[in-house]
Amino acid sequence: MKTRINGEWVVGFKDGRHALYRDACVVYEGDRIVHAGDGYEGEADRVIEAPGCLLMPGFIDTHVHSGHRALHKLLTDIGRPDLFGQPYMEVTIARAGTRIQGYPNYLTREQAQVDAGVALHAAFTVSELLRNGVTTFVELGGHVIVQEALWKQCEALGIRGYLGPGYDSGRWASDEDGNLTRAPYPDGGLHLFNDAVAFIERVEADASDLVHGILVPREVENCSVDILRRTVAAARDLGVPMATHAGYNVIEFYETVREYRKTPIELLDSVEMLTPALNIGHANFISDSPRLNYSGGSDLRRMGDGKVSVSHCPVNIVRRARVLDSWKSYREAGVNMTIGSDTYPRDMIMNMRTASYHGKVMSHDLTAATAEEVFEAATLGGARSLGRDDLGRLAPGAKADIVAINLARKDVLRYGPIWDPIRSLVECGVGDDVDMVITSGEVRMREGRIPDVDLGALRGEAQAFAERVWGQVQDWDPLRRTARMMCPPSFCPDCE
Repeated sequence: MKTRINGEWVVGFKDGRHALYRDACVVYEGDRIVHAGDGYEGEADRVIEAPGCLLMPGFIDTHVHSGHRALHKLLTDIGRPDLFGQPYMEVTIARAGTRIQGYPNYLTREQAQVDAGVALHAAFTVSELLRNGVTTFVELGGHVIVQEALWKQCEALGIRGYLGPGYDSGRWASDEDGNLTRAPYPDGGLHLFNDAVAFIERVEADASDLVHGILVPREVENCSVDILRRTVAAARDLGVPMATHAGYNVIEFYETVREYRKTPIELLDSVEMLTPALNIGHANFISDSPRLNYSGGSDLRRMGDGKVSVSHCPVNIVRRARVLDSWKSYREAGVNMTIGSDTYPRDMIMNMRTASYHGKVMSHDLTAATAEEVFEAATLGGARSLGRDDLGRLAPGAKADIVAINLARKDVLRYGPIWDPIRSLVECGVGDDVDMVITSGEVRMREGRIPDVDLGALRGEAQAFAERVWGQVQDWDPLRRTARMMCPPSFCPDCE
């Protein structure tokens, strides 16, 4: 069946880049785009009217961690200074002899199988992404049980997921006094690597375009050279992309330099991992950053030469007093910039705006990180990172992944008069403006409603789950802090 969607603006594709059309349409048949732009005179079996809407390719979120992020809610405006603003270390490291609650990514298989939060986390994650106009996402390193729960949700709600069970050779731990220690696995993490490969083989054998595999050695400083080399070889054999966290934290940077006399990026280069198949999470603390006072580094050049992708998660890192230095220099070096949400909210429009504003400030250039550039990063950049030329664009032959953004809502004045809908979206938009989401030619959300998903009830479940977790924080926190001690509520009359 051939479907035509009429919109006020359409982001088509021409001469290798996005092209904007006024009073145009998108036509698709089956799961593929037939036409995007103006001048269409063919017939259609069905017509969808989207007045006042911007029709555009679905967002590609290249950095997702499953969950409602209850523990990260305890890190707003506060945190341990000795962890240098790194939320991952604050919410995943338990005091010796204890176990974190509400964060299943580091559980054993036996623990994860009986964890009540896994299914809730997956449902919350995929529903939030879909509600915000994300049609493809990359999950970086959750437990294989987490990935299996996400797989079910991708199939149920019709969103495309690149799922990567995380593995490493050990992990950060804490002693009784809250000091950081390293806890290596007896087999160097080989069992986790094998689990990840087996999962990817199952996914690829399923042959559904809604679910794909990606190899994710979680954090570069916790992975042995052997595991990294196995990753590169497996990526070639399986034909799948790779992702890892690198250049994301002061501790990670100096620990890697201390252990290998190489920066994290140099370590990845030494195992031939810096290729277009690699998506590096954050990469904001690289040798070129003036905040590290590291002399003679060439990380940015190495990443550019390798044509790697960086999943830039601007809202998450700026909340932790970190920033990319700078968007303009990364692009000029040849790095493929993409946008990720990482923690919360999974609002790609908000992340585009934050990337644009901080890209200008850190580049000292008001023409840097333009609306065009961040929009491209959230669509075409994500597609390039996955090796897909049929995603991130509305072009004949591309997947029918279409999002309608309502720029003419009758209940807000936020947009005001619109001269350029892309600039208006980046400057004024929020995820709630997403009116319709189509993936592979199927309408998955309309007027903010996802079939068979009660968003209010889902949020209520998440709140109740979070309340239970917050009541137990002192049982595993390395410093024995309660939730109120970690994050005193604003204007709290009885908080110290």
